Amino acid sequence: MENAQLIGLSRQMALQRQMDMVANNIANINTTGFKAEQLLFEEYKMPVASHGDFSGEDRALSYVQDWASVQDFTDGAMVQTDAPLDVAIAGEGFFVVQTAGGERWTRAGAFQLNNEGTLVDLSGNPVLGEGGPIQFGPEETDIRISADGAISSNEGAKGRLRVVEFAEPQALVREGNNLFSGGTPAPATNSRVLQGFTERSNVSGVAEMAEMIRVTRAYESIASLGQKQDDMRRDAIKRLGSMNA
Repeated sequence: MENAQLIGLSRQMALQRQMDMVANNIANINTTGFKAEQLLFEEYKMPVASHGDFSGEDRALSYVQDWASVQDFTDGAMVQTDAPLDVAIAGEGFFVVQTAGGERWTRAGAFQLNNEGTLVDLSGNPVLGEGGPIQFGPEETDIRISADGAISSNEGAKGRLRVVEFAEPQALVREGNNLFSGGTPAPATNSRVLQGFTERSNVSGVAEMAEMIRVTRAYESIASLGQKQDDMRRDAIKRLGSMNA
């Protein structure tokens, strides 16, 4: 009975982490450029399910283990805003921003200008061009961003947005504020910049709500099984006690 409860507990722990991930996906359903995340499970066999009084061969116990998460990097829907500093990427690329911890990658292209005229993301991180942060003067107007990321204004060329791609995007590490780290960035070759657009989250609200219901029911089912195991143990103790009496 203890083995059954331990196996059920391993599944409950994995379901709890899955619920946290589903809840995070739902919470970011309206976050610009957010990418959904899923949890992967595998069977973990523990070959020690034996007792000295039992006959026969050892029987392995099959536990549940959440061993990795998978990022869904499919493109979200493109929403036209016509705002000159709203930029989306069609393809596999990422924008590069400068943070206190170094360079980070993001798909969130809702940019703005700070008090110094630096192009920044919604968290205030400078957006990097091929030559560093991109600066605008107080009198500059008519900002244009071409499909290859080239930026210009009424005063001429301002540089080019740095857009990078990754051979193994699953190696990227998700951080807070819709940022990723890690991986080996390379200049983008399969990406196109769209000015006046933002990329919506690729989270499917219907699919995530259905997944939340499924995870909740699975958790409750295992909790019910654990309660039944407790009842069986209680009945066994009572019967053994009455026989000894």
